[in-house]
Amino acid sequence: MKAPAAAQAVPLPFLPLALSCAAFGGGLLLHIDRVPAWASLAALVLIAWRLGAARRASFLPGPYLRSFLALAMSAVVLARFHTLNGLSAGTTLLTLMAALKLLETHKPRDEAVLIGAGLFLLLAACLDRQDLVRAPLYALQAWLCCTALAALATPELPLTRALRLSARTLLLAAPLAVALFVFFPRLPGSFWAIPRGNSALTGLSDSISPGSITQLVADYSVAFRARFSGSPPPRPQLYWRGPVLHQFDGRTWRRLDTAARPPLHLEFLGEPVHYRIALEPTQQRFWFALDTPAAAPAGRVFLTSDSQLVSAEPVTQATAYEAVSYLATRTRERLAAVGIREDTALPPGSNPRTRELATRLREHSADDAALAAAALDFLRTNGFVYSLEPQPLGPNAVDDFLFRTREGFCGHYASAFVTLMRAAGVPAHVVTGYLGGEWNPIGGYFEVHQSDAHAWTEVWIAGRGWVRIDPTAVVAPERLTRGMLQLMPQAYPLSEQLLQRSAWLTALLQRWDAANTWWSDRVVKFSYASQLDLLARFGVKTPDAGYLGWAFAAALVLWLLATGLAALVPRRRGDELGRAYRRLCARLARIAPARAAHQGPLDYCETVLAVRPDLRASLGALIAHYAQLRYGPGAAAPEAVARFARAVRRLRLAPAR
Repeated sequence: MKAPAAAQAVPLPFLPLALSCAAFGGGLLLHIDRVPAWASLAALVLIAWRLGAARRASFLPGPYLRSFLALAMSAVVLARFHTLNGLSAGTTLLTLMAALKLLETHKPRDEAVLIGAGLFLLLAACLDRQDLVRAPLYALQAWLCCTALAALATPELPLTRALRLSARTLLLAAPLAVALFVFFPRLPGSFWAIPRGNSALTGLSDSISPGSITQLVADYSVAFRARFSGSPPPRPQLYWRGPVLHQFDGRTWRRLDTAARPPLHLEFLGEPVHYRIALEPTQQRFWFALDTPAAAPAGRVFLTSDSQLVSAEPVTQATAYEAVSYLATRTRERLAAVGIREDTALPPGSNPRTRELATRLREHSADDAALAAAALDFLRTNGFVYSLEPQPLGPNAVDDFLFRTREGFCGHYASAFVTLMRAAGVPAHVVTGYLGGEWNPIGGYFEVHQSDAHAWTEVWIAGRGWVRIDPTAVVAPERLTRGMLQLMPQAYPLSEQLLQRSAWLTALLQRWDAANTWWSDRVVKFSYASQLDLLARFGVKTPDAGYLGWAFAAALVLWLLATGLAALVPRRRGDELGRAYRRLCARLARIAPARAAHQGPLDYCETVLAVRPDLRASLGALIAHYAQLRYGPGAAAPEAVARFARAVRRLRLAPAR
């Protein structure tokens, strides 16, 4: 027997169906910027189709058409993502299949499946993003799904009662959820560590060409946040070390594998600086630290011979780590031969005028330190200009910069200075990273933005080791104390310029960033170590997973006792009908004598009408309706109680004329 090509919409109660569609639609909206636009549009069209069919009992597709649509949509998802697994592809497929499920909602069980899809979409959204701004949206989606379940279980339940019931249930469950979050033993690592594709922030790479850092200038997004244990160092000393570049082909500087270089035995000068870094995703393997990190901050992060922190895996999710650095170091060792060879190498025949200049400076310099000072003096006294829009450079880029254009960004100055040093036989290399940061007084930390990207140099001075020299500072010394947004606001979008000019808006955004940072540190990154630390604060000397289990068991028992007692204690305010009647009596007491304790509804109505006979038509019918609901045969229907409550709210008690 052939299946029918089409079927009529099954007459399900409309409110549960509408709430089930809303629960699914709410989950869809949480992914509206992640799921492809065509998938979101298709799901919304199918939701509208099903609701319209429920209202007008119109056409719904039969099983053959539904099967064809399911296969076609699966094929489109597979063609778009090349897989059906993963967060993006799986969420898109779930969205489309749940939307198709709408077209065969014949029983309450089908609606329950739809609500389950809304809950799965909520879970996928939580796995994808945990920003503080999205937390209220997730709470609203959970409330909506619970409301749909309440309406599905009791179809005659009014919407307002379903909303209150689900809200009360969620509030009762909230203490247990907090206990689970805080005390249930967690696996080491992060629950949120799932692949998210290549949606990383723009950041520094392992190579630069002079001027390439200008691409980051207009990017005001946060690269990382730094919180110091004590007083932070002065802003001019906040050089956040990133990739160190040794190889130069005449235009581009690149990293080298420095594993063959023997590590230097450094003498740390001054006091150590303790701080915590919260690094945003970059898809790169570099971790940033102040010059010079004393040790690697994690097991799978390596401290190289040129003081870089390099992770074994790319930074694909927000990462926090503790670090210790020294702002000054010294070594009396000699640089290894491989280091001398790599850090004095220049492309043969490139930049001849720069080589001639280096020879002249060398002839008039007593030692390498004097040579570096002479090179800085050349940049200071020959009309060089700090610019974010320098002129293009020719094949001999350094010659063009030093003798023709004389304008550039930090990458130009670092590249030219290192080339001068190498041409004079002095080992030198380029260091990239970030300079400074914006102090957030609310959160007590520095926000380092992508626009703070910077390049400087290190020169080998015998008896001292690698010495940091920032040639940009002699041309634009204000760069050491001011961020790029303050230094050159015209390079940023108008929105960022307005932010800089508005003190109250800046303060507001700082407060929001501080709150979001607290949420990320205390909630999103709450780990097994955080649980043990919490137990230690409660006085447990050697906490472990066993103590966590006992703490959770105690919290569970307390929650069960509290909810049990709450269920046993009668509600003092009575039922909804009684509350509506008390509200009516309170309003009537403003225009007539208050109801006496012994007065029934009809007797009190006569008392009010003796003062306000003009209310006989409206008030008399309303009181009679209440008496019928309260004292009539059978239990009052929820719809009738809701109509009485609405009539009480709409009753107009105008002053008597």
